[in-house]
Amino acid sequence: MSYSPFSDLELERYARHIIMREIGGAGQQKLKKARVLVVGAGGLGSPILQYLAAAGVGMLGIVDDDHVSLSNLQRQIIHDTAAIGQPKVESAVRSIARQNPHISVEAHCLRLNQDNASALIENYDIVVDGCDNSETRYMLAEICEVLERPLVSGAIGRFDGMVTVLKPYAKDETGRLNPRYRDLFPVPPPAGSAPACAEAGVLGVLPGIIGSLQAMEVIKLITGIGEPLIGRLLLYDALACRFETIRYKRKL
Repeated sequence: MSYSPFSDLELERYARHIIMREIGGAGQQKLKKARVLVVGAGGLGSPILQYLAAAGVGMLGIVDDDHVSLSNLQRQIIHDTAAIGQPKVESAVRSIARQNPHISVEAHCLRLNQDNASALIENYDIVVDGCDNSETRYMLAEICEVLERPLVSGAIGRFDGMVTVLKPYAKDETGRLNPRYRDLFPVPPPAGSAPACAEAGVLGVLPGIIGSLQAMEVIKLITGIGEPLIGRLLLYDALACRFETIRYKRKL
């Protein structure tokens, strides 16, 4: 793996990472070389993008076909009032440029589907699911498995959220293949059983918590530190301030 030297400004910006034994200069270089695709520039995508940009992930891809609306601003903190009516990917690119000029951003103003997802995903090392619908979640899980790309999956409800990491093409320490998304959720929920936040509402700070956890999992995958949430589903209940972890395995 070839590395490009850090500028003096980068060394100062990432100093608190570089002095950490677990990250160091080598880990920061891995972050700089990484290419991460974030699907969705909304509630989850906002903190994911902001923290990965701040961490120095060298290339961030953003996929979203929506425009910023006033009701988004209660939770989608990468956007501001001046961005209302503009494409979310364009608003997010501007915010990231102000936050960290040392990284690159690719904007994809489109809706992922079976026709375009594979060609897009294969250009990135890791995919982060910040979407808001089951159809896209299942599609991402299947395509990432075929392309052998780690997928950091997250979802939120009104007061709760969940995070897991999927690498079903790889084996665990026992030689068993890691679980798929369908091992956790065999079938999509019936239409209408999981109302969108426009119908049910969502606590504004909640996607910040879940999205930050997703960003942490991405950094762990890139740098090789810690134990990613592979085969584990992290559940968060905001009202009780309670975290629980459920283990799940590959079904034969």
